[in-house]
Amino acid sequence: MRKKTIRWISLLMACIFMFIGNTAIVKADDFNFEAKAAILVENSTGEIIYEKNAHDKLPIASITKIMTLLLIMEALEQGKISLEDRVRVSEHASSMGGSQVYLAVGEEFNVEDLVKSIAIASANDASVAMAELIYGTEEMFVKNMNKRAQELGMKNTHFKDCTGLTDEGHYSTAYDIAIMSRELLKHEDIHKWLSIWIDHIRDGEFELVNTNRLVKFYEGCDGIKTGTTSAAKSCVAATAKKNSMRLIAVILGAPNSSARFKEATALLDYGFANYSTVRVVEKGDMLKRIKVLNSTMDHIDIKAQDDINLLINKGEEDSITKEIILPETLTAPIDKDTEIGNVIIKKGDKEIKRIDIICPQKIERAKFRDFFKKILSRWSSHKH
Repeated sequence: MRKKTIRWISLLMACIFMFIGNTAIVKADDFNFEAKAAILVENSTGEIIYEKNAHDKLPIASITKIMTLLLIMEALEQGKISLEDRVRVSEHASSMGGSQVYLAVGEEFNVEDLVKSIAIASANDASVAMAELIYGTEEMFVKNMNKRAQELGMKNTHFKDCTGLTDEGHYSTAYDIAIMSRELLKHEDIHKWLSIWIDHIRDGEFELVNTNRLVKFYEGCDGIKTGTTSAAKSCVAATAKKNSMRLIAVILGAPNSSARFKEATALLDYGFANYSTVRVVEKGDMLKRIKVLNSTMDHIDIKAQDDINLLINKGEEDSITKEIILPETLTAPIDKDTEIGNVIIKKGDKEIKRIDIICPQKIERAKFRDFFKKILSRWSSHKH
């Protein structure tokens, strides 16, 4: 039996990122964009529909805060912080320029108000206050931003702050931004802040208006982030969902705010008009119960631990089929992550994707005493 190194593409142990259903990738010159770089990605599969200079390293301004928000959401999920925690504003946080909610030194806010300020108003001071809450200093927070970027495979990204105010040596790419956007969107609670058009803090005295106008003016848009500096120019990472499909459009280096929203809109419109997703396997699906030989286990249930979606051209939905190939028996010992079968996805009669099914746990070979216990147990059960 063949044993493979399983990374982040697998049916049973991790998220599925790149399923290609023979869809056509749009060429960069098919759109007459003014932006320096752009990408359009389907969220559930990670498949790229369009790209222009997607791996060029560019300043990204407040798009940086996607990673800031990701670390905040992970800290909330881990129980390191809670939305009700009180945060006292430091002098360093208060000193931030650019987009801000004018936090005063010593002023206190709860975490949720600061998260809202970052997600809606792109507040630099709130970003630093949260960074200090989670890791003690902004420097330590930024160190963990870069660590997380490496873990996600963002090979052309380097952060020097948690706000995006730094241009020199602080950069990313449209492709890497799509990666961290997908990771942030796994935290469904983030949408309740990213999708707000207008809200308030300080007991209603300070108004927050979303810097991403697509939230109000594009149907289905519920995030993510804008960014603007003289070096980065106008940037946006936008996401929208229609029916069962979510798209992420990233625009970097547009000449002005109007251009970034116009070009993001064009990408989203194109994606929704021409593509759809098909759910091939649903999380929790029982793929097969397999008998196990030479083990204390009688059988093992092979279930899908993640959804598997396929991006296809619209109109091809009924032509997609799947075939599950798994053995009737397995013989111990079997190491965890050993390939034991395949999911074959077809369009008509043509195979378009084959996905490995891996063993979800280690199956130990039974020892003599285990066989003896099993015989006694069966004998006793039969006797009674």
